[in-house]
Amino acid sequence: MHPNTRDYFDEQLEQVLSTMPPLVHQLLERIPLYVEDHPSAEILRKMGIRHKSALCGLYTGVPLSDRSVLHGGVPGDVVHLFRLGILNLASNASGGLDPRELQRQIRITLLHELGHHHGMSENDLEELGY
Repeated sequence: MHPNTRDYFDEQLEQVLSTMPPLVHQLLERIPLYVEDHPSAEILRKMGIRHKSALCGLYTGVPLSDRSVLHGGVPGDVVHLFRLGILNLASNASGGLDPRELQRQIRITLLHELGHHHGMSENDLEELGY
């Protein structure tokens, strides 16, 4: 299986998920996880990002720390992983892909986006290494 295919990526994601603690699995039972090749043009435009391989993940929803009774009826939480962005980070200078680095980047991105669900800022997540 070629490392740049969706099937290969999904296989690596499944391996990463198999190593995650039960709390992550409990969260993913409530928060849908979508894997897409890249973000939509609308997302790129809203975020001011020019290259579709520059974004690895996205959390959409209302963070737990910001929720109130006033948030009833808003769309639910979703975590998006963007395959091309993650592959971009996991590739070396010659374009080769290390499966361990790919799994590491998938893990970091997933935990990063779940951190946003809990109200963590980019700075908070950076301090934790995500």
